[in-house]
Formats: sequence, structure tokens, C-alpha cells
Amino acid sequence: MMNQNESKNESKEMKINPLSMYFDLQNGLCPGKKSTVRYLSNMKGMFADEIALSEMVKKNDAVIYEFYELGIPQTSGDLLFGTSIVYPGKVGNEYFMTKGHFHTILDTAEVYYCLSGIGYMLMEDPEGNWDAQEMIPGKAVYVPKSWAHRSVNTGHEPLITFFVFRADAGHDYGTIETKGYRKLIVEESGKTKIVDNAKWK
Repeated sequence: MMNQNESKNESKEMKINPLSMYFDLQNGLCPGKKSTVRYLSNMKGMFADEIALSEMVKKNDAVIYEFYELGIPQTSGDLLFGTSIVYPGKVGNEYFMTKGHFHTILDTAEVYYCLSGIGYMLMEDPEGNWDAQEMIPGKAVYVPKSWAHRSVNTGHEPLITFFVFRADAGHDYGTIETKGYRKLIVEESGKTKIVDNAKWK
């Protein structure tokens, strides 16, 4: 059983002092800090055209997106924030995107602010509702609690966003890896379209 002194020590260890962090508004990079990188090979099962993905990985296992997070302890009451950079490109006719996730604490909302590039925030909830909000520089997108979300780059430049959410929320990637998203964002006849995902389970 934790005594009073141990409880005080734990609270003291979790205390976060005021701080700041620099993100380049032009490229989303954070000088001196290492990003988390996702390659095409990390996206198996995410794209509708698995053959096209496999061929691309064989030729050049390129970076599809990366993100920076401030190293905040995953404690209740704190906020985690950072930048996400989704690079331009397509697998088949489907635009490059992040894996997407629910939060482990499903009762968690998140805010994204577009710094540069163009694209969409694709969202869906467990009840079958979905939404796609256009992302352009200067636009903020609110992701309600209980909604899965992924960033999709529909342009020719990196899509760079700033995000913030509760630090203890966690990430549930497994549900998306198993079921996929109900909708796909693709290019057809030179135009961006949102279509049904035939593989959605």
C-alpha cells in the first residue's frame, strides 16, 4: 500500500514545469528532435491496392509520413502536442495518408491546425457516421471524442499540421489495421473523390 510520502513523491515526479518547443512553420520540422517515421512498408493493409503498395516498397520504401511529439508524460490533465507531416504521393489512385487511429481512451477529442499543404481529415465513429473536413493553411479541424481520424494529403506539397490532445489518451491503431476505414480518398480523372472502401469489414 502506498504511504503518504510515496504518494507525494510520485506527484512531484509527474509535475511538468513551463516549457516551449520550436516547430518550423514552413516544413513542420523540429530542429534537434527526432521524429517518428512511417515508411510505405509500415502501411501494409492500409491501402486498397496491395499490389501497387508491394511494388512501390520493392522499388523505394519511401517515407510516407512522420510526426514530432513533445515528450510529455502520459498523465491525466496534461496535453500532448506536435506536428504531423504527410508527404505527397499515391498508392494506385489512393492518396498518401496516415494510418489513422482511435484513442485508447475513446472519450478523447483532438484539434488539428493546418500549417501548409492541402488535404483532408477523414473521420468515422463506431456507430457508422463519417466525415471528411478539408484541410488548408490556417484552418483548424476539431475531431470529436470517439472518432477515428487520419490525415490525407491530396496536394503536391507536404501536408503539415499541428495537433494537440490529452496526454494520457493513447493510440488504438489495431482497430483500423483490422477493419480499415469506411471511406477512401482517391484521385479519379484528375479530381479528388471520396468513395466506399470495398474491403471495409
